[in-house]
Amino acid sequence: MSGGMSLIPLMKMRLVSPARIVDIGKVPGLGDVEDRGDHIAIKALVRHAVTATHPLVLQHAPALAQAAAMTGDVQVRNRGTTCGSLAHVDVAADQPAAIIAHGGVAVIGSSTGTREVSAADFCVDTLTPDLAPDEVLLEIRLPKMGPGEGAAYDKLGRRGGHSDYAVAGVAAWVKMSGGSIVDARVGLTGVGTKPQLLHSVAEALIGTDGSESAVAAAAERAVDGVTVLEDLYGSEEYKAHLAKVFTKRAILQAVASVNA
Repeated sequence: MSGGMSLIPLMKMRLVSPARIVDIGKVPGLGDVEDRGDHIAIKALVRHAVTATHPLVLQHAPALAQAAAMTGDVQVRNRGTTCGSLAHVDVAADQPAAIIAHGGVAVIGSSTGTREVSAADFCVDTLTPDLAPDEVLLEIRLPKMGPGEGAAYDKLGRRGGHSDYAVAGVAAWVKMSGGSIVDARVGLTGVGTKPQLLHSVAEALIGTDGSESAVAAAAERAVDGVTVLEDLYGSEEYKAHLAKVFTKRAILQAVASVNA
């Protein structure tokens, strides 16, 4: 357990009853955001509030900083961890979508060593990370952003604002050169069975000028390959509509941030 924001509610609902809990909160060296040259590393005990405000995250992973600022309430942001949010793989969590859009890599450790897996592949299914019983998520690595790159996250929360789980949330990262989008990644949460990349949207964006009409056309593909889940907060049709709306918003914000 790191922050306990996922485990403790599951225990209260009697969904899990672990025989033993190991609190890693006092393990030294796990609470930092580090500059590693070509990437930054967010370690296992970094709180949401730190991710939301840390200069390295603001500079090199702004969509993640925005998503962290929209995670839960003040108490949750001061206790929960970014790595914990990714490891939980909640269908409506904010930060996994942003980590995916930023091209994040999960670094996983066990007694036999470490391995790396892309954040997109790490999110296997609902509440199912790519973690064996003897493994822990040690850190998340995010490539640094350079010239011509921009990113943003936007969502509709369950109570209509930003401080709740996402009914639909989208993170977008774009790279522009010569007035055209040359690369893109778009992450979706709240709509499908897991946070995931929208490959069709990215493919439709690349080669365009990033204009509103081009982005709107790409956003129409927001649920291609997505198993849309109906729940208490919306029908399949409504959530598919929201996915397209927030895909367009996030991409336009990302494009605008390139020139900001």
